[in-house]
Amino acid sequence: MGSVRKASAWLGLVEDNDERYYDDEYAEGTETGTGNQAWVTDPRVQVAAEAAEEQDRRIATVTPDSFRDARAIGELFRDGVPVIVNLTAMDPADAKRVVDFAAGLIFGLRGSIDRVATRVFLLSPADTQVLAGEAAGRRTDGFFNQS
Repeated sequence: MGSVRKASAWLGLVEDNDERYYDDEYAEGTETGTGNQAWVTDPRVQVAAEAAEEQDRRIATVTPDSFRDARAIGELFRDGVPVIVNLTAMDPADAKRVVDFAAGLIFGLRGSIDRVATRVFLLSPADTQVLAGEAAGRRTDGFFNQS
């Protein structure tokens, strides 16, 4: 199986029919070292994704290939999720269209847009505050101020 085929199968775009990795001798229900006890998860423990969604602490990362992927950016942002848009893989003309779309999106929903790196932008909803870091050498108070 070629690397493109493997990647397509991993993404679920094609059916994975490579039988080399399957073991026919696997027997259901025979686990070593556990006896007859089933794996029990502590009910106080939540999966991080579920807890993050309940507390609205999610950030989406989108790397569009073309302007058609702008819809996914808009749907996430409209739901109140901050979106990091990585345009490094796009054609410059399409990247400009996505930035224009994002500018209209943040204007209409009263959000903000910040440039994180070259061709990487953070779209923040109106109820999200972005804290800008301060350079380490510029702090005048604290432990390292020896004057």
